[in-house]
Amino acid sequence: MNEISATQLLSQIRTLGRELQPTQQAAELPNNNFGEMLKTSLDSVNDLQKHAGELKVGFENGTTDKSLAEVMIASQKASLSFRAVTEVRNKLVTAYQDIMNMPV
Repeated sequence: MNEISATQLLSQIRTLGRELQPTQQAAELPNNNFGEMLKTSLDSVNDLQKHAGELKVGFENGTTDKSLAEVMIASQKASLSFRAVTEVRNKLVTAYQDIMNMPV
């Protein structure tokens, strides 16, 4: 198993931080309709889940050159994005219920 130094870990964190910065695609999202934005978000979460799963399986089988830290970071990114989508869904359901309970 590869050991990771503090400088390597800091470098990886900075790299991941840059990846999380808003991209050109994110800047264009307000121009799209809500359905497309939601589908794009769900597809992104799905891709993160798949990637994390592939890394886990590869690490368990020893067929990948990724370290345990990289596998765990991918897993946490996937988990965090899934929780965020779940919270958005909960807010949408609550908003829908509030609207449906409004007197006409």
